[in-house]
Amino acid sequence: MKFKIPEKFDQYTIREIFQHLNLPKKDLHTLNMSNEITVNDQPAKLINQVNAGDDVYLPNPAEESNYLPSYRYAQIYYEDDDLAIVMKPKGVKTHPNDLKESNTLMNHVIYTLNNDYVEPIHRLDQETVGLLIVAKNPLMKKILDRMLEDNQIDRIYRAEVKSLLPIKPQTIDMPIGKDKFHPNRRRISQTGQRAITHILSSQMVDENRCQIELKLDTGRTHQIRVHLAEIGHPVIGDPLYGNSTLRQLKLQSYKIEFTHPLTQNQISVSLDDDVKQ
Repeated sequence: MKFKIPEKFDQYTIREIFQHLNLPKKDLHTLNMSNEITVNDQPAKLINQVNAGDDVYLPNPAEESNYLPSYRYAQIYYEDDDLAIVMKPKGVKTHPNDLKESNTLMNHVIYTLNNDYVEPIHRLDQETVGLLIVAKNPLMKKILDRMLEDNQIDRIYRAEVKSLLPIKPQTIDMPIGKDKFHPNRRRISQTGQRAITHILSSQMVDENRCQIELKLDTGRTHQIRVHLAEIGHPVIGDPLYGNSTLRQLKLQSYKIEFTHPLTQNQISVSLDDDVKQ
């Protein structure tokens, strides 16, 4: 992992930077024992204080992902040395359930990025189209996992529902659990996990269809689909939670925004942007 110290971390020690980024103590200990850390190409330790503009190198754990390359290209919307934002097509799983599978998004990503380590930070339903964050090394994976848990990554979705009027902005805070009568479904359940969906805005597409923008604070399985169905507006084309007989789910992960943990630059990527790959 190589990065240039941003102004925010001027005169921090390397340890203080990664404590601020909530890197687990186990990884900090491993780094503390390393003889491979450098600052401006000079040997360093976690206790070294750094200045804005310094070049820092940290060794990554020797971990590899087990995804088979698919020999198919993924669409890349953003990439740097540590992470990428990719597009998941409709009907493609985020990752394989069996290591022998080779036609999921992560199989396409490991082939496209030609990197030994690629792991998703979040997941999308198989029928959902849209943007997804991928870590390119184990340290960044742990940092981004914590950022997602702490709601420091905004995931904006767009869904189409049937409605005669715009749907007012609101927060849906309803726990979601498994449906014991339908193994592939989820349901609102007081014994389930807390799930929070924010409806940010909406606009009419025609006289009986409305497009909604939503933001997630949690990432439960089928969360948006379950929540919208519960308020009487299932996603159009949803055979599980609506009355659709076709698998034409009108739901997309439209935009991702967050502050890059190492550079502190604002990352904002949407499906309207140009594809890099």
